[in-house]
Amino acid sequence: MRAAWLLALGGAMAAPILAQDATTVAVPGGETAQGDVAVTIYQNGQSLVQDTRRLNMPAGRSKQEFPDVSAQIRAETVTLTGPGIGIVEQNFDYDLLTPAKLMEKAVGQTVTLIRTNPATGAEVRVAAKVLAANGGVVLQIGNTIEVLRDDGLPVRVIFDKVPPNLRARPTLSVTLESKGGVTPTTLTYLTPGLGWTSDYVTLFDDAKQTIDVQGWVTLTNNTGTDYTKADVLLVAGNTNGGGGRRNMTTPWNGSTGTIDEAGTESNDRERLGDYYLYPLAERTTIANAQQKQVSFLDVKAAPARKAYEFNNGWLATNEAASASSVLKFSTSRAGGLGDQLPAGTMRVYMRDKRGDPQFIGESRIEATPMGSAMSIRTGEAFDLKVKTIVEERTRINSSRWKTKMRYEFTNARNEAITVDLGQSGLWGDVRIPEQSQEGKRVSADRVEWSVAVPANGKATLTATFDSRY
Repeated sequence: MRAAWLLALGGAMAAPILAQDATTVAVPGGETAQGDVAVTIYQNGQSLVQDTRRLNMPAGRSKQEFPDVSAQIRAETVTLTGPGIGIVEQNFDYDLLTPAKLMEKAVGQTVTLIRTNPATGAEVRVAAKVLAANGGVVLQIGNTIEVLRDDGLPVRVIFDKVPPNLRARPTLSVTLESKGGVTPTTLTYLTPGLGWTSDYVTLFDDAKQTIDVQGWVTLTNNTGTDYTKADVLLVAGNTNGGGGRRNMTTPWNGSTGTIDEAGTESNDRERLGDYYLYPLAERTTIANAQQKQVSFLDVKAAPARKAYEFNNGWLATNEAASASSVLKFSTSRAGGLGDQLPAGTMRVYMRDKRGDPQFIGESRIEATPMGSAMSIRTGEAFDLKVKTIVEERTRINSSRWKTKMRYEFTNARNEAITVDLGQSGLWGDVRIPEQSQEGKRVSADRVEWSVAVPANGKATLTATFDSRY
């Protein structure tokens, strides 16, 4: 039932997402006025709702009501399509029926109070005019002014009718021209309040150098409306995941997921423009004020390794800072997870000596193409420190400088450790005429060294940078 532009997308669809809980959640009143509902949820919190209902309409002009739409509906995005109908006017009524709203609408009108004697149970009816309902209700009873008490005494208020603008549920009303008869109509609109995030649970096996990864989608509904037995499609795009390395004059060793090398692989997952589509395998109900988790990735024993990194900013001098603990793996088809990863949070667990999984850290990852080399920072190494020193900085001429850096490593463990040292900030024409160990230029502004640090020992790396600006 999705719109034609969604149906027309080419390409085969990968395995759909499996819902953890696909049972129908009852809506207030036990029923919904919605018809065949399809919901497309984007990662920016925006969603497209398509609701096909069969309406029995008279010939000519009539007013049709559509309850159970989003309370946050963007009314300017509403379209209503169906054979032989034309829209004249549409209104969205979101002033919901509550005791407080009833009293507000009754200001200036006369209502009936029923007071019950707690001792005898006798009821007394009193006519009262509502003067105000601002933080409390002010009434005129005869020639006296009273405040309606809220201390639990048995007092009821009777209203003659429900004001026309108050609705039990968010309702869209449309005035339209029709040929009459039972007509399938599709209501389409955009709404905020529906969103999804992706989370990854990763179990690292240090002995086997493998990871088990399970990917979860968390659906959140704050629209004020339940979507019952909906056909759900999730759209993942290249949103800013907050990852990547930064160039600063001080070290930055935060827990961040990084794409070391972007992948170039593709699979048969359906796409929408520059976005990937993740359809749920079964229809599901997304209740208002509910979170629902859905599985979309389950990989066992993918190759992975633990490493240590230290990233130094240009001209950064610091005292014995910890190296970052890093988990490295691939999203490739042949030697990795075999899928692209929507932006989200990856939480890493590791088994202790008793075989119990223990949490060791988490990282935010950006949208990652399949075939990428990944580094997930889980935290800081307690007993592995790096000290960086600017030993000498000499000005050669107006546009040229020579800088000598010294990097000192200490290892308090009883095993040898290799630290991947990265020096950033090499902008412009920067050459390395001298270095105590051969490094690798990984980008225009960054060079890396793999430094072996002996057990319970120290290591030193020196490098001279010839900078031209």
